[in-house]
Amino acid sequence: MSRLLRTHLLSRRGVLGLGLGALTAARFPVASASEGEGFAEAHGMSAFGDLKYPAEFHHFDYVNPDAPKGGFFSLIPSVRANNQSFFTFNSFNAYIMKGEGAQGMDMTFVTLMARAGDEPDAMYGYAAKSVAISPDKLTYRFTLRPEARFHDGVRITAQDVAWSLTTLKEKGHPLIVTQLRFMEKAEAADDATVVVTFAKDRARDVPLYVAGLPIFSKAYYATRPFEESTLEVPLGSGPYKVGKYEVNRFVEFERVKGWWAADLPVCRGSYNFDVVRYEFYRDRDVAYEGFTGKSYLYREEFTSRIWATRYDFAAVKDGRVKRETLPDETPSGGQGWFINTRRDKFKDPHVREAFNYAFDFEWTNKSIMYGAYARTVSPFQNSDMVAEGPPSPEELKLLEPFRGQVPDEVFGTPFVPPVSDGSGQDRRLLRKAQQLLNDAGLKVKDGKRYLPNGELFSVEFLIDEVSFQPHHGPFLKNLNQLGIDATLRIVDAVQFRARVEGFDFDITIERMSMSATPGDSLRPYFSSQAAATKGSYNLAGIANPAIDALIEKAVAAESRTDLTIACRALDRVFRAGRYWVPQWYRSTHPVAYWDEFSHPAKPPKYAQGTGAPDIWWFDAAKAAKIEQAK
Repeated sequence: MSRLLRTHLLSRRGVLGLGLGALTAARFPVASASEGEGFAEAHGMSAFGDLKYPAEFHHFDYVNPDAPKGGFFSLIPSVRANNQSFFTFNSFNAYIMKGEGAQGMDMTFVTLMARAGDEPDAMYGYAAKSVAISPDKLTYRFTLRPEARFHDGVRITAQDVAWSLTTLKEKGHPLIVTQLRFMEKAEAADDATVVVTFAKDRARDVPLYVAGLPIFSKAYYATRPFEESTLEVPLGSGPYKVGKYEVNRFVEFERVKGWWAADLPVCRGSYNFDVVRYEFYRDRDVAYEGFTGKSYLYREEFTSRIWATRYDFAAVKDGRVKRETLPDETPSGGQGWFINTRRDKFKDPHVREAFNYAFDFEWTNKSIMYGAYARTVSPFQNSDMVAEGPPSPEELKLLEPFRGQVPDEVFGTPFVPPVSDGSGQDRRLLRKAQQLLNDAGLKVKDGKRYLPNGELFSVEFLIDEVSFQPHHGPFLKNLNQLGIDATLRIVDAVQFRARVEGFDFDITIERMSMSATPGDSLRPYFSSQAAATKGSYNLAGIANPAIDALIEKAVAAESRTDLTIACRALDRVFRAGRYWVPQWYRSTHPVAYWDEFSHPAKPPKYAQGTGAPDIWWFDAAKAAKIEQAK
């Protein structure tokens, strides 16, 4: 496969995924604790009050605090957010709808708090040294560090933070706007204190989402429109600033020497390379050839065919290129073909279910992906939130109000994709698909299947990457055998994003990225509101009152146990809706890199990705060996 579509992560080093929890006081004593006006001040926050690190911690356990600074790191994108693309860029504004935002822009800005990768959802002080929380948890007072500075040396003030949050709510990418709808206002009490007020029905994770958003300079944007795509490099405050670039080809980020936050506990051992460079290729196979020629230095391999058959070039054999398989203990989310139920031809769930019987995962995994993957069954894959067997009494309590409104299957064993005989054309499964289509009133005439209204049943699969083409071949062949006029259309990245964000497609591939503590992040994927919001992740157009209600149960959960129960109940209703044809996942990161780097023994458990480049570092001794081997 071409990639795991690790999309929609707002920031790799901030709020990884969007599912974080409500701010709560830490269980550790805080030296600056304040009870004024009933507010409880804390150095960190988490969904349910548990923090691993005390107030005076020195560094995260998973980093090397003595990692040397220096060196050069280059890679191709494997994560995208908002308006970003894997293949190109034409703007340095990565937080709006317009343009194709450059990868890596999150490295140029700081946030109020920073994510700990070895905890499910905890965050600790970054630009803010502490947060004071009102007893009703609707008002949050962040106290900024006096040393916090923009790259021009000007102090970061509460006015900058308040302006940034307000502007993102009003003019940011629709996904950001959706997440901020329960933030009522952000105000500067003084230069060092920003007060954020939330609505009474706000989700548990909204305050942490806010704490992980970038801080912009109010003065910089006083003379510039925020909502416009631009190649003017914005004034930042993070560990890197934009360096050399060539639109659509590459962008470099240069480490800021003497950066004000370098010795903060949340930053020690991180941001070690002098230069981080993103290379852009239109095709993953071409990008692989670039890697073998050392056009870039690090590659996470998402194409199982290449991983299995093509890492035999000279630099691998003589040890200059190293291959590793690193563990991935995070929820993998759910990747699949999403069916656009906004279109009348897909309204009947029998029709959507038929597509599940036409896809032969076993043949595809064996013949195309070298047996590297397991079958996805749930959007909560690789976590304890996946529903299994009959619902528990606790799940039934949440589901019973919807009996008669949801399929009876919800109250039994959840739907699991069929297992084929691996032939690519399992006749038993195709007969089942045919029966489902017949039951939905789609009859065959002269080998073609027609909708009940008499129109030919035609379906277009939309993708933006050629390397996904082989995975569609047998699937489309089976659909055509069923009389469906199924075709594949490959478009460029810009057109793909425009069509997907405008819901102008029949079926396309998406990956739901879930955190260990989902909350308000469920809404962009599953809610009725998101179904009507262009640019949202609800590609299937799910508009189900039961799912909406279960999202609210998950959002309101007061313990991890309650959250897990709510997500399992939601999983049952989602899977009963047949909104997708689930694809595949794996719980590892296959990576290859020119052996000039070192990294921690294993990635932090709850962080998306491998930790590169954030917590890797240049190894001069290894680099010297490569030079000698030339």
